Amino acid sequence: MTQHQRTALVTGSAGFIGYHTAKQLLADGWRVIGLDAMTDYYDVSLKERRHAMLLQNAGFSAINARLEEPGKLMAIFEEYQPDAVIHLAAQAGVRYSIDAPRSYLEANLMGTFDLLEAARAFPPAHMLMASTSSVYGANMEMPYAETHKADSQMSFYAATKKANEAMAHSYAHLYDLPITMFRFFTVYGPWGRPDMALFKFTKAILEGNAIDVYNHGDMMRDFTFIDDLVAGIVALIEAVPAKPDARETVFEADSLSAVAPWRVCNIGNGQPVQLMDYIKAIETALGQDAEKNFMPMQAGDVPATWADASLLEQLTGQIPQTPVETGVAKFVAWYRDFYNV
Repeated sequence: MTQHQRTALVTGSAGFIGYHTAKQLLADGWRVIGLDAMTDYYDVSLKERRHAMLLQNAGFSAINARLEEPGKLMAIFEEYQPDAVIHLAAQAGVRYSIDAPRSYLEANLMGTFDLLEAARAFPPAHMLMASTSSVYGANMEMPYAETHKADSQMSFYAATKKANEAMAHSYAHLYDLPITMFRFFTVYGPWGRPDMALFKFTKAILEGNAIDVYNHGDMMRDFTFIDDLVAGIVALIEAVPAKPDARETVFEADSLSAVAPWRVCNIGNGQPVQLMDYIKAIETALGQDAEKNFMPMQAGDVPATWADASLLEQLTGQIPQTPVETGVAKFVAWYRDFYNV
């Protein structure tokens, strides 16, 4: 660690990914400013517990506010002058975006705009911003590579994230802001979100209720364990995209912009798993079988995701590789402990 203690701003720090990312940065010696609005999209007590654990570290400061609150981000950037920004705050969830699209407009578009404006005024050394594998949409060419065309989003959530990528590129070009967009692939693990399949399935099975299995189980997901994802995010902080006039080499498969210090990077296991095999891993970890309701595909969903993670490996040496059996068992152990079941 350098003599100067670096400061990271983590938006969405009480969220599943934000909590784990902030925790790792604190362990690495960073000062972390955590911003979260504590919205009630899911159980707020889970978010409060995550922040309470982070606050046990003197290097963590919590700010309870919305991204889009007028002037809030500008004031935070002015006060803390962060060296790195990890932007994870968003209205998440494919299905909820069908019911409540305006919340995605406000958090994901207006909030990200305010973040970019604050970064323009007080530029960090590197901004890392969350996108999603959902931006690949109807693209059927797999594994998904960052250089693939991604213009056919199938949910409004995915559309807002693709818009964030475009917004960030324009700011990177106009103001020489180094920005990396990372695309997540079905992240799971301890302290996960209650609206995600692993959480819902585990809860239902333990309570003796049936689980809903969409597309009659004919789905594949590139499940990525939370520790692997965080390792990738933290390693990417040092992989700052260079300005176009300062580059020596460019990987053949790099997504680096020709006109801006901007790139997009997948963070995924690179090993798609059948949904039924994932359910089997949950059943094994719980020691009991699930009763299954086989259902048609849900609106806005895609049948498969699969990441090409070679760019991440070239940039950081990191490659996610936790097997689902291992990751699911860790989640189930956490769930049993947390809910005392």
